[in-house]
Amino acid sequence: MDLKSKIILISGPTASGKSNFAIKLAKKVRGEIINADSMQIYKELKILSARPDPKNYQKIKHHLYGFHNVKKNFSTGDWLKLAIKKINEVKKRKKVPVFVGGTGLYYKALSEGLVNIPNIPIRFRNKIRAKHEKLGQKNFYQKLLKIDLNSKNKINPTDVQRTIRAYEVKKFTKKSLHDWFKDTKPFFEEGNFFKIYIDFPREELTKRISKRTNLMMKMGAINEVKRFIKLKVKKDKSVNKAIGVGEIKEYLNNEKDLKEIIEKISIKTRQYAKRQNTWARSNMSNWLKLQPQEINKFLKKFK
Repeated sequence: MDLKSKIILISGPTASGKSNFAIKLAKKVRGEIINADSMQIYKELKILSARPDPKNYQKIKHHLYGFHNVKKNFSTGDWLKLAIKKINEVKKRKKVPVFVGGTGLYYKALSEGLVNIPNIPIRFRNKIRAKHEKLGQKNFYQKLLKIDLNSKNKINPTDVQRTIRAYEVKKFTKKSLHDWFKDTKPFFEEGNFFKIYIDFPREELTKRISKRTNLMMKMGAINEVKRFIKLKVKKDKSVNKAIGVGEIKEYLNNEKDLKEIIEKISIKTRQYAKRQNTWARSNMSNWLKLQPQEINKFLKKFK
């Protein structure tokens, strides 16, 4: 198998070992790793974002990790510009770009092009989310179909993230999300990519998430949040959505004890992993699915 002319994309649910796999594969194909995780871009959020430790890079170059300030906005479009720049730089060095991360929208933009939808105000988006919370996914999905029938065969009824996005786009722009996509052109041919999804069994992933959450606490996640609080980041910044930030704030405010917040972080992480897998079923059906026990066999295909 020759991947040296490809752009490799590696995804999978959180805590599935994507970063370690990416390093092993990069060593085999003379690759350089490029981050595709929307939380690992922030320099102030190393532990809770599970950013790879430079000590474990194994002499493989890593790009787009821990470079952005939490106080500043950073969109999918911002990431895409940097990602394309890094692809060109890596290829000039006769190396293989190896992307790794769990942010599905980043991969969608890279492989399908960036949809030029107008920015939707945060207040408008929050109102839609409040409506979703009140109605529940099942009823909200039906609401979406009433205003955008195009979504019926394109969005899974259980896909919360895409349902909300399609609804807010239609409501704000008066144009279907799917019509916006029709007008979008990709930056690369589909044949340029080799796509891999680490498909972890749920029970095993649950154990890994629990273990990682406890490790984050030992590594200093509480102190990381203390430093984060001092920065006084505005509430509308997406970094506030990072799992663990809100939970540790509850602990620091004496609203919950340590055991409770560790369990809450684990639960939220499991829910996030479930959403990532739901996204993958809808958007990554053509990716190579690798079970954990198949990884070594796959790597042996390369000298």
